[in-house]
Amino acid sequence: MSACSSVFAVSCTREPVSGVDTLQREQELNRFLAEVEKRALRIAEISIRDRDEAMDLVQNAMIKLVRKYAKRDSEEWTPLFYRILQNGVRDWHRRQAVRKRVMVWFGGAGDDEFDVIAAAQDTAGRAPDQQLESREAMKGLEVALTALPRRQQEAFVLRTFEGLDVAGTAAAMGCSEGSVKTHYSRAVHSLRDSLGEHWQ
Repeated sequence: MSACSSVFAVSCTREPVSGVDTLQREQELNRFLAEVEKRALRIAEISIRDRDEAMDLVQNAMIKLVRKYAKRDSEEWTPLFYRILQNGVRDWHRRQAVRKRVMVWFGGAGDDEFDVIAAAQDTAGRAPDQQLESREAMKGLEVALTALPRRQQEAFVLRTFEGLDVAGTAAAMGCSEGSVKTHYSRAVHSLRDSLGEHWQ
């Protein structure tokens, strides 16, 4: 049994490799996980603003995909993976809401926030003024995204960052294609209103 090339080192099969087809499927799944991990981590970070928690959510989504859906057609993996991840994000927000209510009851204080922008590395070799301009634009987009209703945020992130089509986004979000179009359209209009000249 081999491990994925992913940072998360997800074991790709639960049974021993028994033939060429199984080995090819495992390699294909390894490639999928390696390709999707960075984008998925970014999406989770935007949604929950905590890198460690986001990494846990992405790893859990990978594990669930491997355990439950490894034998499905590879074309189904992307929407299935993002549906698992979005369910994990929603569960995380529900747990946080309960935790905050409990902390308020006991007089607890707020928590530290992870700054996604400050932690991001610039791999494009840009000049400092370009980096600053890019950081400011991304910070503006991030703030605007976190202000959106969660379903609009999901639709926008899956369509724009992950590049899923309407059908794939609907499968990932567990809703109709019409709902995806509505959520995405509202997100785009809200972002244009809030970002103004920074919208490209």
